[in-house]
Amino acid sequence: MRNQKMYEADDKMISLIRDNYDLLQMLGSFGISLGFGDKTVKETCEDNRVDTYTFLAVVNFTINGYSDAENDEQLSVPTLMHYLQASHAYYLDFQLPFIRRELEDSLNLDDSLGQLILRFYDAYAQEIRRHMQYEQKTLFPYVQSLIDGRPTADYSIETFSKHHGAADKKLRELKLLIIKYLPSDGLHNNKLTATLHDIYDNEEWLHQHAMVEDHIFVPAIRRLEQMVKQNDITRNISDMVFKNNEQDAISDREKDVIVALVQGMSNKEIADHLCISVNTVITHRRNIARKLQIHSPAGLTIYAIVNGLIDISSIKL
Repeated sequence: MRNQKMYEADDKMISLIRDNYDLLQMLGSFGISLGFGDKTVKETCEDNRVDTYTFLAVVNFTINGYSDAENDEQLSVPTLMHYLQASHAYYLDFQLPFIRRELEDSLNLDDSLGQLILRFYDAYAQEIRRHMQYEQKTLFPYVQSLIDGRPTADYSIETFSKHHGAADKKLRELKLLIIKYLPSDGLHNNKLTATLHDIYDNEEWLHQHAMVEDHIFVPAIRRLEQMVKQNDITRNISDMVFKNNEQDAISDREKDVIVALVQGMSNKEIADHLCISVNTVITHRRNIARKLQIHSPAGLTIYAIVNGLIDISSIKL
C-alpha cells in the first residue's frame, strides 16, 4: 500500500479511509470509532482524545513508509504506547481466535493433515502471544517508568530492539500446507481459500505492526531515554548547587573553626583561641561535617583554600 500521498490534519477522515481501507483496524487501536461523518482528521482525533500528530505519523508511515522518528520531538509516546497495547489486544483477543475458528470450520479435523495444519497454527499463535506478552510485561512498564521520570536501571530500548523480530517462519510453513492441502469439494475449498486470504492479510498487518515498533516507537523511546538521562544530569547539577548553597550557609564562627582545624589545632586549642567551650567546638565541627559532607582534614583544607578562607602558602605540606 504505497500511494505517495501524505495526509494532513485538515484532510477528511473519510477520505483517508476511502483511499486506504486497510487502516480501519488502526482506527480502533487508536481508540477512534466509526461514525465521524465529514470531520477532518484533526477534529476526529480531538473528539477521541488522540494526538493528531502521532496518529498521522503512524498513518503516513504505514501508507508510504516514510518516517523521521529519530529527529521527531513531537511524537507522543503515551499515544504510541496506547496504540501498540490496543493492537496487541486486538490481535491476541480477536484475530488469532477468529482465524482458528475459520480453520476449524474449513478443515476436516478427522484427517491427520487437517490436525497437523491446526497444530502448526497453534504453534504460530503461541509464539506471537509470547512475543506480545513480553512487551506487555517488560517493554511497556519500562516505557511508563521513563514517562514517569524513574526508569528501570537494568533495561533499555536497545535490549528490546536487538531481540525484536516477527515470528513468520511458522506462518510461511502453515500457508504452504494449506495451499497444498486445499480440499477438492467446493464448500471446503471456498472456506479454506477465504481463511488463507485472512491469514495473508494478518501477516501483512503483523509486519506493519512490527515496522511501526521498529521505525517509530523504538526511536521515540531512544530519544525519551536521552531526555531522562539529561534530566538526571540536570538534577545532579541542581543537587550540587543546593550543596553549594548549604556551604554558603556556613556561619562566620564555623569558618573560624574550619581555619583553626586546617591549621592543625586541637579542640581545646580552638576553644581557647575562640574563647568558647570544647563542647561548642564539637557542635560546630558536627554542623560543618553535616553541611559540607566533608569528614577529613584534607577535605577541609581543600574547601578552605577554594573558598578563600586561608591562603595556600600558609599551609604546611
